[in-house]
This record gives sequence, C-alpha cells and structure tokens, in this order.
Amino acid sequence: MTTVDEWRAAPPVSPPARRSPAVPVLVLLWAGAAAVLALWWTGTDTVVGAAGWLTGAGRITGLLCGYACAVLVGLMARVPLLETRIGSDRVARWHALAGRWTVSLLVAHVVLIIAGYAAQERASLWHETVTVVLDYPDMLKATAGTVVLGAVGITSARAVRRRTGHEFWYRVHLLTYAAVFLAFGHQVALGADLGGRGANAAWYALYLSAAALVLWFRVLVPVRLNLRHGLRVESVRAEAPGVYSVVVTGRRLDQLGAESGQFFRWRFLGAGLGGTSTPYSLSAPPLPDRLRITVKALGDHSAKVALLRPGTRVWAEGPYGSLTAGRATSHRSLLIAAGVGITPLRALFETLPGETALLYRARGTEDLALRGELEAIAHRRGAPLRYVLNGPHGERPLLTPEWLRAAYPGLPGHDVFICGPHGFAQGVYAALRAAGVPDRRIHHESFEL
Repeated sequence: MTTVDEWRAAPPVSPPARRSPAVPVLVLLWAGAAAVLALWWTGTDTVVGAAGWLTGAGRITGLLCGYACAVLVGLMARVPLLETRIGSDRVARWHALAGRWTVSLLVAHVVLIIAGYAAQERASLWHETVTVVLDYPDMLKATAGTVVLGAVGITSARAVRRRTGHEFWYRVHLLTYAAVFLAFGHQVALGADLGGRGANAAWYALYLSAAALVLWFRVLVPVRLNLRHGLRVESVRAEAPGVYSVVVTGRRLDQLGAESGQFFRWRFLGAGLGGTSTPYSLSAPPLPDRLRITVKALGDHSAKVALLRPGTRVWAEGPYGSLTAGRATSHRSLLIAAGVGITPLRALFETLPGETALLYRARGTEDLALRGELEAIAHRRGAPLRYVLNGPHGERPLLTPEWLRAAYPGLPGHDVFICGPHGFAQGVYAALRAAGVPDRRIHHESFEL
C-alpha cells in the first residue's frame, strides 16, 4: 500500500518564472489573417456593382475561412509550447473561438458567393447553388466538407454537448480533419485570390505545417512515449466516497518532464475504458518510476476507474497544463481547492517553494480526499491548512473578500492557485479580485468552454 512517505518529493526548489507567449502567438495569428486579406487586395483589380461586392465579400470570407481551418487544426495538435506555457484551458478556449469563427465565415462565404454569382448570371439562388455544387471542380468534396464541419459545429454547442456526452462529442470532433481535407482541393482549385506560385506555395505550406503538427504531437510523440515508458496500473485505492487514486508505474518516468500541477490524458486499456482519452491531474509529485492520479466518479468513465486491476496497460499523452510552480511571481502562495480539484493542488502543496497555505472546500469531513497526506505535508512544512465545510444543516459558507483578507493577511501579495468546479472558481476569482489580488497573481485552469 502506498504511504505518504513514499510520495515525499525533493525539497521545494524555486523554478525560473516563465513568461507566457500568449501575446506573441496571438499577434502571429492576427498577422496571418492580415496577410490573407492582402492576398485578396492584391489579386482584385476593381469591384463593380452589387454582384462584384457580394462576390468580393464571398472571396474574403472564403480566404479567411480557409486560414481559420488551418489555425483550428494547429490548435488541436497539442503543441507543448501552447499546452504548457500558455495553458491548456486558454488554448481550448482559443480553439472553441476559432471553431465558431470558422463556421460563421463558412456560412457567410457560401451565402455571399452564391448570391454574387446569381446576381452576375441573373439566375435564381437555387439554380446557382445547384450549378456551383455540380459543375465547379472539387465542389462535391467541398460540399461534403461543409456538411461535416457544420455537424461538428452543432455538436460543439454547449447545449448539445451536455446532452450527448464527451465520447460522442470527441469522436464527431475528430471529423474536423476530414472536413478540412475535403475542402482543401476546392480552395486551391477555385481560389481566384491565390494567384501566383508564391501564394499557392504559402497556402500549401500553411496546411502542410498544420498537418505535420498533428502527425507529430498527436500521433508520433504519444506512440514514442508509450513504447518507451511501458505504463501499467500498479494499484487502485479508495480515498473518499467515490474518489479513487490510481498509481501508474513505468520506466524512466522522470524523462517525461512532468511537474506538479500538470495533467495527462489517460486511456486505460481495460475495464471498458480503452475507447476514451480523459484528462486527469497528477495528485502527487511525479517520481522516476511512478505517477499517481486521483479520480472522482462523476460519470460512466470515471466511475469505472475503480474497477481497474493491477497490470492493466495504460496509454498516456502529456504532460499538459501550466498550473505549475513556474507561474508563481512571489515567495508566498495560497492554494484554494474544492472537491476533486484538490488533486493538482495536493502535488503543488508539497513542492511549491516559499510560504504556502492551502484552503480546501468540501461538503463534509468524509469528502476530504487525501486528508492524511495533506495534514502530513502541512506538519512537515509548517504550512497553514484550513478546511471550509458545510454547516450542520448543509449551509454553504461563502468565501467573501473580507473573510479571505482576514484569514490570510497580506493576501494581495500572494500568488493564488485555484482548482475546482467552474462556478466555484469563478466565485473565488471574483472574491480575490475584490480583495485586492492582482489578476496576474491568480492562476487557474478551466475546461468549461
């Protein structure tokens, strides 16, 4: 049985502060969009009449849609620079926003270009639609890609995702690759604004680069990781009602470069879990031969984790996430966790340098997962550990700005790491800002899109 002492890590060491490259990346992406607009500007002589304006607008939205498709694929590639330096949650929000823009631009392109062609030919919209789809080169494939991308957009809507489940959404989402592939031939065949060898070469380079990122980081790197490290389940242990820790063993795991606060995407090849890749945070500092996650049964997949048996093969991808000690900007830190959000913060509680305090929000004492470990770490470090529990009649205590300032003197000078349900994290963030904590000192990763 794993004990607290077995997971004791090296003494906390201050890592170098890491500046997020989010702004340079965004500038690069917007510069690419400006370059795409320049293609239309330089390739268009004059715009005359309503038909010309409609066709021109259709070409602009088509070019931007094509560019957005490449960006969308690149953001799906799980590039380490983005996932660990900018943060998986921010990249996920960028991806969701890019997806909405892509679908909107696609719809605008289809409507505007057909309206423009219909005005030029003095034909009905229906007649022109049939003509474009059936007679123009590569348009049948492009139409299929449009339908697929529309289906991906519909299933990505929050209201639909809540009713379909993660696994269904994930598999439909992968069809984005097929949609982009089907539409690419149309872009180079009918892209009147991609005139010249240089522009065509740049467009091919853009798409080949996005495809290379996906092939490398989503296929080859995970294959190499799992062949090299040979991950298997060592043990499963109950920590609290519906909460289980899974210890995973492997070879040379220190070469993964994982840090406390990060997560992997796990696929357990047993107990009916092999079909889904799910993100779970490390709940203890990574060791050279072991990793540990702690999972709460919140759905069919997480509930089956308790059924895993020793020796079960594990397929992992990562590490991902930027909720690490590298985010800290001062020597004082406050960790605020709720529910199973304690998992990454438990690892940080052990390894964050400087003065560190932990606040753990739960319904009752029976829901305090990893309590023994937390108290042992607090005792060893001399770190304040505070539990915030429901009252005897279920009343929920509020973490108000006044309460936080009184409980943690000098709070605005702390780095605050938050992990918990989305609503909880939003409330705590608002309270911290009202208590005077600067935004740059509040660190949180959320996957609620």
